[in-house]
Amino acid sequence: MAELKELTPRSVDYSQWYQDLVIKADMAENSAVRGCMVIKPYGYAIWEKMQAELDRMFKETGHQNAYFPLFIPKSFLSKEAAHVEGFAKECAVVTHYRLKADSEGKGVVVDPAAKLEEELIVRPTSETIIWSTYKNWIQSYRDLPLLINQWANVVRWEMRTRLFLRTAEFLWQEGHTAHATESEALAETKQMLEVYASFAENFMAMPVVKGVKSPNERFAGAVETFCIEGLMQDGKALQAGTSHFLGQNFAKAFDVTFATKEGNRDYVWATSWGVSTRLIGALIMCHSDDNGLVLPPKLAPYQVVIVPIYRSEEQLAQIDGKVAEIVRKLRALGVSVKYDNNDNKKPGWKFAEYELKGVPVRLALGARDLDNGTIEIARRDTLTKETRSIENIEAYVKALLDEIQDNIYQKAFNFRTSVTRTVDSYEEFKVEIEKGGFLLAHWDGTPETEELIKAETKATIRCIPLEGDKTPGKCMVTGKPSAQRVYFARAY
Repeated sequence: MAELKELTPRSVDYSQWYQDLVIKADMAENSAVRGCMVIKPYGYAIWEKMQAELDRMFKETGHQNAYFPLFIPKSFLSKEAAHVEGFAKECAVVTHYRLKADSEGKGVVVDPAAKLEEELIVRPTSETIIWSTYKNWIQSYRDLPLLINQWANVVRWEMRTRLFLRTAEFLWQEGHTAHATESEALAETKQMLEVYASFAENFMAMPVVKGVKSPNERFAGAVETFCIEGLMQDGKALQAGTSHFLGQNFAKAFDVTFATKEGNRDYVWATSWGVSTRLIGALIMCHSDDNGLVLPPKLAPYQVVIVPIYRSEEQLAQIDGKVAEIVRKLRALGVSVKYDNNDNKKPGWKFAEYELKGVPVRLALGARDLDNGTIEIARRDTLTKETRSIENIEAYVKALLDEIQDNIYQKAFNFRTSVTRTVDSYEEFKVEIEKGGFLLAHWDGTPETEELIKAETKATIRCIPLEGDKTPGKCMVTGKPSAQRVYFARAY
């Protein structure tokens, strides 16, 4: 049991705590390929829950799933200048298609005769391959809007990696839509931002700030990038999702035009939007503690675990019978439940394991409980226990899960509020940024000032908020006019 508890405390080394937790909670591990990860079943189960909810939300807003190739001809990437500049340093390139035995017969080498006529890029994102396809799909306004999403993997050759947060290969979804008018594309961009914000707050229990990225932080090839920003327990921000208004940039690059209702030809208007397995990293860092994961019930692989406590096979048989009834009733209410009557591990070890793995509710039932008609209930979010009557326990647990979901969100919200401050001078900013959290400050809107702040403080503009105080002022650095305060933070 002690082995399960050996997490580096957050107060000692937050980064090591995170790494320990991902490994010890059996979520993921580093692979034999440098910079890549193996997502283990427990970690993947969380991703499946995220995927299922997001997929439902996408389809409710009219989107369909499709799949596009992993490989992109190099010439495609160079058609949109800002796009290629933004991704060039992260691209993995395929140059040959065959290996052969070496001259000594001891291994394999690349066959020089199998060199590709055109090199292929392993997709870092799919705008180019998708827009080359859309050219064949879109002829008329009757073909619009085209609302497509794909679930896929992408490769961005990162040198400094961290499980879930930044890896050379990761899983994500990417939406790519085409529209007849600028206003429709902008409405789509904002709609998907709201979908992401709703998912983050209602399922991940993570409060987010919605805003627009500064030009320096904008997606390569976009006219405007909208984002949601979360705040982690160490005071660093994490970009949790982005939705891009692409204007007509990619349509022009790939000559995607359509016949309008008036009989003219025009370039279509585009969006793209995505979230990735980095959301699992956000989930960990937003809620978890020194005992392990704290999972919001809506995304927990199982919401309830039941552990029997017994001394004989006869007692276990009696407990099994009672638990079967509880499990049936909980599942009827839509609660996912695991009954762990494995006799290879003692109850204390199981309690520690499920605490580490963040199971929201743990029920323990022993022979004495059967006699008394009671059951022990442990909450993961507060680490509290109580003993209650077993009568109608399923209804109580169902309500408790909702309470835990709300409590986890409120705790994160309160923390964010406590470390969000307004600053007016650059001197004050330099002091306050060392404490972490969000700083709301005026900025003159220039990339030069933004770059200066980043170079001197390692803080970036996380977003220009869509909501909140819009009072104009003066830039804290230059004294020039500022349209509104923006969110600064150090970030992952």
